[in-house]
This record gives sequence, C-alpha cells and structure tokens, in this order.
Amino acid sequence: MLATTASLLSTFARTEMSHHNGGSFDMHAAARRILTAAKFEPDLDAAATRQVDQINGPAPMPAGVKDLRQLPWSSIDNNESRDLDQIEVAEQLPDGSIKLVVAVADVDALVPKGSPLDEHAFANCTSVYTGIDVFPMLPEKLSTNFTSLNENEDRLAIAIETVVDRQGNVTAYDVYRAMVRNKAQLAYDAVGDWLGGGDAPTKVAGNATLIEQLKLQRDASQRLKAERIRNGALEFDTIEATPIAKNGKIVDLKVLHRNQARDLIEDFMIASNVAIAKFLEAKGRSGIRRVVREPERWGRIVELAGRYGATLPAEPDSLALAHFLIERRTADPDRFPDLSLSIVKLMGPGIYVLDLPGKDPGGHFGLATHDYTHATAPNRRYADLVTQRLVKAALADAPPPYSNDELTAVAKQCTEREDAENKVERSVRKTVAALLLRDQVGQTFDAIVTGANEKGTFVRTIRPPAEGMVVSNHKGFDVGDKVRVKLVAADPNKGFIDFEGKGER
Repeated sequence: MLATTASLLSTFARTEMSHHNGGSFDMHAAARRILTAAKFEPDLDAAATRQVDQINGPAPMPAGVKDLRQLPWSSIDNNESRDLDQIEVAEQLPDGSIKLVVAVADVDALVPKGSPLDEHAFANCTSVYTGIDVFPMLPEKLSTNFTSLNENEDRLAIAIETVVDRQGNVTAYDVYRAMVRNKAQLAYDAVGDWLGGGDAPTKVAGNATLIEQLKLQRDASQRLKAERIRNGALEFDTIEATPIAKNGKIVDLKVLHRNQARDLIEDFMIASNVAIAKFLEAKGRSGIRRVVREPERWGRIVELAGRYGATLPAEPDSLALAHFLIERRTADPDRFPDLSLSIVKLMGPGIYVLDLPGKDPGGHFGLATHDYTHATAPNRRYADLVTQRLVKAALADAPPPYSNDELTAVAKQCTEREDAENKVERSVRKTVAALLLRDQVGQTFDAIVTGANEKGTFVRTIRPPAEGMVVSNHKGFDVGDKVRVKLVAADPNKGFIDFEGKGER
C-alpha cells in the first residue's frame, strides 16, 4: 500500500549507502535489523516455501460463485502498489440511491487455515512497510500476483454490497462470493487531482464508462462521509513524510496530504467493514471487532480545544469533538495536520477484540460506530484473513472455522503485532531522518509535542517532519504544545534523534 514511499526511500537507501561513511551505512540492512529486533519473521520456513512452490496460478472459479467480470471494476491505490486487496464498482438505482460493491481478494482460497503459509502469516499478522523495503505478510507470488486483484486478471473475491440513499443512510447490504476482473488500476494522486479539477489520468481520459463510474463513486463517498460526520465521526489530516533527493542526496522531507481519491477509498472501506460486522452479527456468528475506546486523555483534548476558544464536554463526546475539528480545519487548514496529530496521539491505539453475537465489545470512537471489523485487506492483515474465513463459512452455512478461544488469541496477537509494526515503521523513519539531520546538530527547530509520559517526551519538528526525544529542558511539555527545540544529536546507526527544549513558541 505504501509502495510509492517505499520506492523513494529505497532510492534514498542506495544513495546513502554510497554517501554515508564511505558507503558503510546500509539502510536496507538497518530496516531488516529493526524488523527482526521486533520479533518479525521476514523469511519463510521450508514448509511454507514448499507450499508457495506448489501454487502455480490463481484460485479457479467454483460452482455457485457469481460471475461479475463484466462490470466496470477499478482500483485506486498508491502509484506503485502491487498488493491490491480491493476493487470497486457503483450503480445508480432508480430511487436515487447508489449501490456500491467492493470486491475483496479471496486470499483464503489459496492460503487455508492451518497451512504453513497461514502459520507464517499468523506469526507476523501484518505486512510491514518500512519505507525502505516492504516485508509482506504473504509472499509476493501471492500478495502481488495470484491473490492480488491485478488489472485484466480474473480473481475470486468476496463482494460486499452497500446501498446508500440520498441522505447517506445505508439502507441495505449484502455479502457473497464472486469472480471479478479489474478493468483499470488507478492511482490516488492522479485521480485525486482530476476529481479536484485537474486533468484526467491517461486511463480515465476518453473513457466515458470509467468517468461516469468515478463520479458516481465520489457521490457515494460524499454521502457516506456526510452521514458519518453527522454521527460524530472524526476527520483527521495527519501527515506522511517522503524524502526528496537532489543530486543523489536527500535534501528534504516532503509532506503528502489527503485528497478526494484517498477519501473515497477510505469511505468505501469503512462502509464495507461495517457491513461485514453486521453480516456476521445477523448470522449469529462470532468475529473479531476493531475497537477504539474513548480517548485515554480526554481532559487534555478539552484543554487543547480551550486554547482555540472552544469548549468541549467534560466527558468524551465524539460529536462535539468532530464539530471542533471541522471548525479548525476550516479556520486554519495549514496547521490542521498538527492539531490532528495531537488528537490522534491523545486518543490512544485501536485494538482487536472477540465479538460475540448479541454482545457489544465496544465501539470505534473515531468512526462513531459500534459495528466495525477489519475485512478489506486480507493480503496484508491477518485479522482480515481470519474474518474472511468466518464470512465464507457463514455464507456456506458451515461450522465456524474458529472457536471463541482461538479468535481471542488471534485478536491478542494481531493487536500486539500491529503495535510492533508501528514501532518498526517509526524507528525506520527516525533512522532516515537522522541521516538527513546528522549535519544540522546545533540548529533550532519549531516542533509539536507528540508524546509525554513515563517513557519520555517526544516531538515532531515542523520542517523537516522528523520525530525525536527531548532529552533536557522539557519540564511542562505536553502533547499538542508548540515548542522550540535544539538538535543535540542525530545517530542513524542507533536511530536516535535527540533535542533540547528551548521553550514554547
């Protein structure tokens, strides 16, 4: 999913191998070292390798599967993404509603439960996109080929329908197996620019069917988003940093922002994940829910809002927070990513939990919903692959493939490995930033505090967007504070960036 960033950072890694200490610093080796230190297993064992060698093509179409290959499916992802988990199509209905269908790759068809590849996937639970190299949960022969919904290839999928009325209400949903064919692999940046009024991408220009499809999908997306926001869903705009090279050497980190195409896919994935959670509940089946509980530090969020003249309730209230965020995005869009980052840090992490029929394991505070799972990325998230097996068993009226104890164990492992993945990606970004900043020790930067707890005080500089620890003069710093810091050390070999606090700005 982050192939563009990975490609740019891989180029960076090659240039830094030749520029840093006479070619002694190897970013690829550093990324792998960080990964294995976090107890990820990047290599297949002998049994899993044999299983991969025996797979010579995509899964065939079994009886009873809907043939939807004729529909004008398309995908939107990063420029160079090759692990395509989902494709989309929309249909205008006579009453003004829009029927949206998201097809999710049927990974289980080639990776059955308990197989060596499944055991390998469970050990890692997620693909890790370090920006330097991608360490896939499943080998590329599958994740970027036989189980990827590649352009002009027939693939088995789980189809998830949602019908959205003019007001944004989902009035119906359905789930079934299908054979699909991606007619156009598109990219976020190009589609986003076009939807924002720019030139049409090459594959879109002159293709009336695809143009109509994308505009209809945008309409469905906007309806879904508007309804979520009315319910109190939170809209953030956090940044993603990409290195910029000049004359073979990194000179800056560029910030990538959201656009309409990214929003469109996000809206579709949320709707589809909600539909799957409701489907399993309606079937009386256990599952795995994705839960984000009420913010751990709501009081600090209230305090931050007060700095902008806003008053939030004393108790967590997603609708009030959503309205505050909308107001701040409108009032100061340039600084909204900094506020978004602060709120995200204060909300606390999401977790996976067992979902029993008729029980409420907790909702997703950020999405303002009590029905949410992860089901749309089975090539790169193990929770999604497990959910896919649960769905297929329910569709076939077959016994559940997992006991509740097994689902509890899966949820715990997926949560732990996701936390480890985030730490790996953060450590690699810090190593990259340390390489960029190693010649700027002693300089002072504007920054925002991103963490303040027993583990230390952490900041992200505004330009370049680099994260590090404030090792001195940080008394009184708290998440969301805008401060000045002096760079006192940048060591890419250890992935450390250390600052000294210089006070608020």
